[in-house]
Amino acid sequence: MGNTPPKAEKGGEPVKTTLFQQERSGTTYRIPALLYLRHTHTFLAFAEKRTSPDDSHSKVLVLRRGTLQDNGSIQWSSCQELSAACLPGHRTMNPSPVFEKNSQTLFLFFICIPGNTTERHQIVTGHNKARLCYVTSSDGGQSWGGVKDLTESVIGKTVHKWATFAVGPGHGIQLEGRRLIIPAYAYYVPIKCISFPIPFTVHPHAFSIYSDDFGQTWHIGKMLNKMSCECEMAEIIDHEGRGRLYCNARTTRGHRVEALSESSGTYFDKPRVAPELVEQPRGCQGSVIGFPAPEFAPSDGAGSQGGGAALSSSDTQTWLLFSHPTNKCRRKDLGVYLNRSPLHSSRWDPPGIIHSGPSGYSDLVYNEDHGEFSCLMECGERSELEQIAFVSFRLGDVTHASNIR
Repeated sequence: MGNTPPKAEKGGEPVKTTLFQQERSGTTYRIPALLYLRHTHTFLAFAEKRTSPDDSHSKVLVLRRGTLQDNGSIQWSSCQELSAACLPGHRTMNPSPVFEKNSQTLFLFFICIPGNTTERHQIVTGHNKARLCYVTSSDGGQSWGGVKDLTESVIGKTVHKWATFAVGPGHGIQLEGRRLIIPAYAYYVPIKCISFPIPFTVHPHAFSIYSDDFGQTWHIGKMLNKMSCECEMAEIIDHEGRGRLYCNARTTRGHRVEALSESSGTYFDKPRVAPELVEQPRGCQGSVIGFPAPEFAPSDGAGSQGGGAALSSSDTQTWLLFSHPTNKCRRKDLGVYLNRSPLHSSRWDPPGIIHSGPSGYSDLVYNEDHGEFSCLMECGERSELEQIAFVSFRLGDVTHASNIR
């Protein structure tokens, strides 16, 4: 068991609670995913348990449940291995949870890979080995049903054009129109020569996996037409109540890629580069969430469209928050960026740092009852692999909008 104290600040950064710690045996926890269940005031923190830091040594997904107390503290359960989220002879990777509000069903998507087959091997050979799977829970993650393999029924023959694929990693979302969205990406093989792809022609492209019937059936959307890898998505609501799906994806081109969809993820418009959002040379996963814009924009003019302007100065009812390492050379100094006009060309404020030092993957959630954000992140003093930690903060604590609460 563990306890997260009420939010406090130390050295300008939110206080961290370690949920998963690298062990002397070499056991390492990676790939955080975070969900907040509003009806039970519960955080669900997922990760991969690996016998070493290597991707090919992942084994099983793990979960810790955090119950929000009346005094603002969080009581964390012990670590639980999700043995239900497995296929025989496969390792489980990339936790991607989403909560369906109508039936109050928790879906946990993931991929399963046979043995120690690497992503690189699949890309070079052009032969996919990944399986698209999920499990469900009707009691907030305390127990889980059997695994369901959707590879044939959802992807079908299309998978033969993919060298490999994965979901997320990180949370999915439910749109206001009730469509469920699981972000995903695949390494597309444009052409093969004697059953192998032509070298350097296989690139990743992001897309959505979606359901319009509360998770009974699932479908795949069309890929972004620009190189784009691990991604997360958020819904942006404009002033007329219309929703657009926003995608923020990893690249190796020095900056993140963004795209909008007016079809709720069935297809996306032409992607654009976000010059304010830097990527490390090999890229890194990042997290994005949408949240209701405050009634008034801040009066300090930092990134706003005018001092003291009302919300109508923006074009949306939704603002975006994005988390990612802010150093352009290596995975270091995890920060959060704010976007107050997400339907315009990229308009991200300078980041506020929530961990100074080595940092990697992260996942964000928003607790609208308390007006607080939480982040589950890879971080450490010498390496980002040392731990996965949980922090909570208010918007004004970590952005230039210091008078927003």
